[in-house]
Amino acid sequence: MSYAAAFTSRNYRNVLKEYGYEEELIDRKVTDTWKQLFDPSHPETQIYFPVGNDLGYMLDTGNDDVRTEGMSYGMMMAVQMDDKDIFDRVWKWSMTYMYMEEGENAGYFAWSCAPDGSKNAYGPAPDGEEYFALALFFASHRWGDGSGINEYSKHAKDLLHRCIHKGESNDGYPMWNPDNKLIKFVPSVEFSDPSYHLPHFYELFALWSYKEDRAFWKEAAIASRQYIAASAHPLTGLAPEYAFYDGKPNHIRGFGHFFSDSYRVACNIALDYEWFRDNACPVVVNEKIQDFFADKDPEDYRRYKIDGEPFDEKSLHPVGLIATNAMASLATSGENAQKCIKLFWNTPVRTGKRRYYDNCLYFFSLIALSGNFKIWFPE
Repeated sequence: MSYAAAFTSRNYRNVLKEYGYEEELIDRKVTDTWKQLFDPSHPETQIYFPVGNDLGYMLDTGNDDVRTEGMSYGMMMAVQMDDKDIFDRVWKWSMTYMYMEEGENAGYFAWSCAPDGSKNAYGPAPDGEEYFALALFFASHRWGDGSGINEYSKHAKDLLHRCIHKGESNDGYPMWNPDNKLIKFVPSVEFSDPSYHLPHFYELFALWSYKEDRAFWKEAAIASRQYIAASAHPLTGLAPEYAFYDGKPNHIRGFGHFFSDSYRVACNIALDYEWFRDNACPVVVNEKIQDFFADKDPEDYRRYKIDGEPFDEKSLHPVGLIATNAMASLATSGENAQKCIKLFWNTPVRTGKRRYYDNCLYFFSLIALSGNFKIWFPE
């Protein structure tokens, strides 16, 4: 069966339905999971917390902090679920407490804050900025721009402009290397994180950013697809958490192996393939990942060298890995894809201290596999 890219067809596969699950049950699972993560009546699974009349934050329950990763994820989830109140609350919290107005990182967001809003750090993490930007574009297209911080599209374009031009006036560092067009792990270093690479986002930035920035984003999409393929091990498909610009693992502080960050690579390949079907999208990586995990018990998921050699250390986020391996099925087919889908469907959201990261990946996978992770176009 062949499918057109969602970007051109405006149609999104419901992979769960294709694998035999009833549409009514799928819709209910999406709604119920949203409530489990965002409704205070579910304290064992909740990761979103409203504050006062107009603020809210996503809590990293494992580290008891608020991260740009989670805040931007929450905004993307809210715009996909058509919940403008939660979107605006999270965005206002981000602008109130995380946005930095001075220093070399002015114009970026502090990657970690305490739940009371005080900054734990004064450096940014580029994966947050890129999710903020696309969530803001989608909000603009779905709900229309407001004023001030709710002039969503202007904030998205300004943020992207800073991400690639900052440093040209000796005012800090850009988030993308201007020569190879690859996203950095943090602005002040010259290496990357394979899971930060979102070529499907950059394709849209190339349409909606300021005109002078559009060529950069198109080049970044091309470069990132090549980089994802280069950073994945040729046999296992596993990618390291940190990698140099040539794709080779960067073992600084032990991050040159397949662990928590790495899980997102499969998701990014899957959604890129669903949205754009670009011939350079390395779907074979997802096939290899699913094959690698096909004979492994989730109770025994571990940290792995990218060649597949296991460490004694268990996975911190096995539910998240189950979810991302399932989301990989947007770009794969066959027995392994079906097995990953079944395992995901039968796995509940995570409870307890470590639930935040797992449940973010869980919900993204669920909305993607049910055809609800959509591109919102301008009218």
